[in-house]
Order: sequence, then structure tokens, then C-alpha cells
Amino acid sequence: MKNLVLALVLMLGCLTFVFAQDSGNLLLDDFEIGIKGGPDGTLDFGAGNGSTVDVSSAADTKYWNDLSIKVTFDAVPGGYIYIARGFGLDAQNAGWLVKPEEVKWNDYKAIAFYVYGQDSKEKIAFDLKDNGGEIWRFIAEDNFKGWKQVVCPFAGFVARSDWQPDTADKNGVMDFPLKSYQFEPLPPGKGTLYFDKVELIKK
Repeated sequence: MKNLVLALVLMLGCLTFVFAQDSGNLLLDDFEIGIKGGPDGTLDFGAGNGSTVDVSSAADTKYWNDLSIKVTFDAVPGGYIYIARGFGLDAQNAGWLVKPEEVKWNDYKAIAFYVYGQDSKEKIAFDLKDNGGEIWRFIAEDNFKGWKQVVCPFAGFVARSDWQPDTADKNGVMDFPLKSYQFEPLPPGKGTLYFDKVELIKK
């Protein structure tokens, strides 16, 4: 009898854990990858006009599973930085865990990521590239300490007015499926950020 009660308690605990985890959100990226740049890389990243960036895997500071990405940067006025994952990038092996065409985008209202904050007041741009190649931007701020999920509603993005690719349709409409995302610490700023677990948030 005692064994039966114990088994039921364990089973209920497992069920509670499963239901707690089943939020309906869709995991896009977990960064359980070896960081490699270049045409056959797993991450598309770089900097220019005086800004610098270094990206690596981090096992000591992570939110989800075994690894996060560590971004050490120096963002200067007039410079730029990008750390991108997705499809249609220069890095051929930087795709998400799911392909854009496999996602039922109408089921989701936002995209979210985890960042390890240090209350630096740094601004972080989070950009999306839509199906027409247009870039959309959401601005977050490092105004907290420790891991926090930053939820970016699709309705909160604005088309970038400072720059768009020459090939973008620039129609002012976020066209699904989305193709890629990128992080960009904004100037002026200098420090280290950690990112983990990018997911779509269920409506």
C-alpha cells in the first residue's frame, strides 16, 4: 500500500511538471551549439565602424540546458554590431531548431529571449527579418540583475528607419514567416551580455 501511494505521488508530481512545462510556446533556439563564424558558421555575427564584438559559448552562466551565448562588445557611436540566427544569412548553418515554414505563426503573439542582466542600463536592439527581407526592431534595456525573459510582442516592433537591406520590400507590413533574428547592443556601450532560450509565445 505504501509503495502504491508513493507511486501515485511520483506520478502526480511528474504530471504536474509536464503540464507546467507545456505552455504552448515554441522553442526556436537554445544555443546548444559550438559557436563558429564565417560562411559555414553556426552564428552570423560581426561589427564595424569602430565597434567590436566577440561571441562564444558559455557553460558557467546559462539559463536553459548546458550553454548560453556570451557576447563581449564595445559599441561606439556610428558603429554597429550584429549577432544573428536564422535562415537566409551569410552563415549557412545558423538555422533555428525549426524551419520558418513549419511554424503556425498565427498561433503566436510574441517572440521572447532570456538575457542575463547586470543593470548596466545598456540598450539592446532585437531585430527580426520578415519574409520580404524587411527589418523590424524592438528595444530592450538592461535594467535588472540576473536572468530575465524579455517578451517582444510582434505588435511592438517597428520597421527600422535608419537602415534596410537593398533587397527588402519595405512595405511597412511584418510579413510572415519570419526568417531570422539578431541581437545588437546599441552605442554607446561596453560590456558582456549572455543570451539564452529564444521562443515564440502562444496567443
